[in-house]
Amino acid sequence: MQTQKPSVSLIRATSYESEALRASLVTLLEPLGGMSAFVKPGNRVLLKPNLLTGSRPTKECTTRRELVYEVAQMVIAAGGKPFLGDSPAFGSAKGVAEVNGYLPLLEELNIPIIEFHGKRYQTVNEDFNHLRLCKEAMEADVVINLPKVKSHMQLTLTMGVKNLFGCVPGKMKAWWHMEAGKDANRFGEMLVETARAINPNLTILDGIIGHEGNGPSGGEPRDLGILAAAADVFALDRAVVEILNVPPEQVPTVAASQRLGVCPELAEIDFPHLHPDLLKIEDWQLPDKLMPIDFAMPRVIQSTFKHLYIKFLKEPMSVYGKG
Repeated sequence: MQTQKPSVSLIRATSYESEALRASLVTLLEPLGGMSAFVKPGNRVLLKPNLLTGSRPTKECTTRRELVYEVAQMVIAAGGKPFLGDSPAFGSAKGVAEVNGYLPLLEELNIPIIEFHGKRYQTVNEDFNHLRLCKEAMEADVVINLPKVKSHMQLTLTMGVKNLFGCVPGKMKAWWHMEAGKDANRFGEMLVETARAINPNLTILDGIIGHEGNGPSGGEPRDLGILAAAADVFALDRAVVEILNVPPEQVPTVAASQRLGVCPELAEIDFPHLHPDLLKIEDWQLPDKLMPIDFAMPRVIQSTFKHLYIKFLKEPMSVYGKG
């Protein structure tokens, strides 16, 4: 029996203005069956934007609030009950959302912001069975992943897979950075296993304005003019690296997804709207130089995290997967 090709919907989009953005999202999702293909009446729907930081709010470090607002309206129209969640490495989801102008839009739609809490879940790869994930993400009926396309000083690029690292509780993020050390391959595999466990139902990538250079927060905005959507987050990331003209082997998350056999080749992906070749740009700015994965924390802080980590290992484990 022939397996159906994963679809990645790619369109040009240049405006965050409400009416234009709504029309773009309708066009983007139409070949995937529209929002109602993913959200059924009564579903609890996690909206997972990139809420990296409350600093530099005009530098396009986070997913645009306008995109989250329009997606939330589409979820509500499909009968879903959206809530917003993330686990920033520093600060709270609500604090970062507030600085980036989210609160008035969320309050208008009566959408709560949830602070994530960790729980151990069994993963497909036994090397990562000690990974703690946020129960609010694992137990949601639907997860809509809303990444921002950005250059990244440790991982070259951050897209759909990397955005799901926000479903790892904040303190555990620091531990994983330290455990990976300078091994970008291992860190990439951990991010892929996180994405496989969270298994987002839909990923919509904010590429209208990206963030290039010394990201994820130290670079500059870049008009890119694209929106991307897919049920398969690995296929989406593979398409985006093609658009940005970055070799897949240079992006640890994409390289790891290829090694683990979960990333389709470009020829195995269906592009119902535009093919990446029609959107390709030649001058996307990558970081000046790549940095080690670890946080280079003082030994005393590392010791504290190690103690917490050992405590986490003793907690019972839930079966991997969500409904």
